[in-house]
Order: sequence, then structure tokens, then C-alpha cells
Amino acid sequence: MERLKGKAAIVTGGSNGIGKAISELFAEEGARVVIADIETESGASVAAEIVRKGGDAVFSRTDVSSAADVANVVKLAAGDDGRVDILCNNAAYLTNWNGIVESTTEEWEKAFRVNLMGAYNLTKEVLPLMLQQKQGSVVNIASIQALVGCPTSVAYTAMKSAMLGLTLSTAYDYGPQNIRANAICPGPIQTRISPKPGDAAYQWQCDQTMLARVGYPREIAYAALFLASDEASYVTGTVIPVDGGWTAK
Repeated sequence: MERLKGKAAIVTGGSNGIGKAISELFAEEGARVVIADIETESGASVAAEIVRKGGDAVFSRTDVSSAADVANVVKLAAGDDGRVDILCNNAAYLTNWNGIVESTTEEWEKAFRVNLMGAYNLTKEVLPLMLQQKQGSVVNIASIQALVGCPTSVAYTAMKSAMLGLTLSTAYDYGPQNIRANAICPGPIQTRISPKPGDAAYQWQCDQTMLARVGYPREIAYAALFLASDEASYVTGTVIPVDGGWTAK
């Protein structure tokens, strides 16, 4: 299918894990994808592989906390058409595994700049284009840690919780202009930084879910595809856990 045919999309943090899966699926569904990430080698590789398979993708080295970088990547995505149809705010900084007492001001500030302000920066930059074209979809990748308590990641949890507020405000303020904003809250997803099978933490994650397993990046990408597509034309202001049932227990 080509559910995103002709649409221009930006995926931040698209070089690895969930962002990579979203970039690949968006391209498979016909979108012109701009992968925005600070990891140049892997980002360029993902874009090249998408093109090799017949998709349309480019990589742009982007620090989402930099106003100049954000302006450049939005300009690149808009191209000659001057439009951006889809923004997926996936870039994140996972802080050290600290509680409040052990956490540092530096990790809080970086979590704020990347996890929250990064999403704000991109959203603010694309909204004028979406307002001009009278349509758009913003998909924010938050976390189940915005919905349930989890141990020793206080700065990350706080920023992902704030991301839900950003999502709801965007949906409320710009819904009348046909701009939708939704959030996905992934549960435990197997990526390069996740606990590995056999680790105690891996088994603990499996035990929290109703499906008794971790998820995979492609399973998050399918949810993002739905929210980005016209199939979700009446869906805005939602928070969707994709977590194997963790938050429903």
C-alpha cells in the first residue's frame, strides 16, 4: 500500500531503533523521508538503504536542540513544494539510571534540551507550513514512563511526561486548522541499548507485559504509520500505549 504517497515526512532520531523502523516504513508507504539525527554514519546508511530499495529518503545531520539545525532540516524537507505533511518527534536522550538524589543538573538540562525542547523546536518550525497547507500530522514518541512509575530514570520520565502535555496543547490549538497531534508511548522495545535476553532486566520487562515479551521497533512504526496517515483523519490528542499490555495491568 501507499498510505503516505506524496507526503513529506521528517523523522528525528531516525538512524537507529524505533526511528529507523519508522523511517523505513514511512518510505515503504510512499513518503519522502528526511532522517534527522546526530549520528551521521548510521543515518546516511539508513537513507541509502531506503533509496536502494526504491524509496525516497535523505539524511540530514541534525541536533534537535539547535535552532539553526532545525531550521535547516525543515527547509530541506519542505523542498520546492514548501510543505511538510508529517513530523515524527522521536529523538531522545536516555539519561543515566538515577533517582532524584543521584541525578545531576547536567543530565536534567540535556534531557530537557533534547527530549522536550527538541520536539518543541521541530513542531514550532513545521507548524507555519502545516497552517499554510491546512493539514498536518505530528506524531510524538513518548514512553510508558510518562504513564506508569519506573525506577531510576527521573529526568527522562519527567521530560516524556511533559511531552504528553506538548502533544495535547498542539492538538487543541491547531485542530481547527486540520493539524493533528498524537503521542505513542512505547513499552519495552528491543533496540541496541535494551537489556538482552538472559539479563535479569530483560526478564523483568517481559514479566510486566500481558504478552510476556518485549516489543520490536517495527511494532511502534506501524502505530506511527496509522497516526501519520489519512486513516487517522479523526484522531487527535490521543496517547496510545504500544506496550504489550504493561499499562493495562
